[in-house]
Amino acid sequence: MWEKIMECDYKYDGLFFTAVKTTKIYCRPSCRSRKPKKVNVEFYQNIEDVEKAGFRACKRCQPEVEHSPHIGLVRNVISFLINHYKQKILLQDIADHVGVSPYYLERLFKQETSETPRTYLEKIRVDKAAHLLKNTKLTNLEICYEVGFQSPSNFYKVFRNVKQCSPSEYRNRELQYEMG
Repeated sequence: MWEKIMECDYKYDGLFFTAVKTTKIYCRPSCRSRKPKKVNVEFYQNIEDVEKAGFRACKRCQPEVEHSPHIGLVRNVISFLINHYKQKILLQDIADHVGVSPYYLERLFKQETSETPRTYLEKIRVDKAAHLLKNTKLTNLEICYEVGFQSPSNFYKVFRNVKQCSPSEYRNRELQYEMG
């Protein structure tokens, strides 16, 4: 368990808790706070026992909260992506918006969503493109730029990866579906 808290291994969150005798604070194994001396640490299997022993929850990792303590940051990133999908967005822009480094943002976002911010943004853009293909007469090229892609070749490649067909095939399939 000591190794897991030294590695900040989030896979063990909820399986045990680390309590520091000198501060009377308990944490998740993944907590990024400064590590205590090993002699000051006790391990508990559940929250009830650690709180009964007189420890309070860490404000940084929020072990008493059922969801990940990073869910707020991830929601903030997703909201930013949804609201700015038409613009050219760099990882640095997102990182600046949420107040963390680009490296940390990408690692955390991938840990929480299993996707990078870029692939998440691409899926938002493809969903918007699919909606426009289905409901407008805009050309594929117009839709490409309307949803924020910088180049048609990237638009076609990403669209095919997400929807398993080209934009034209998607539009034709949707038209056929509506007709009958």
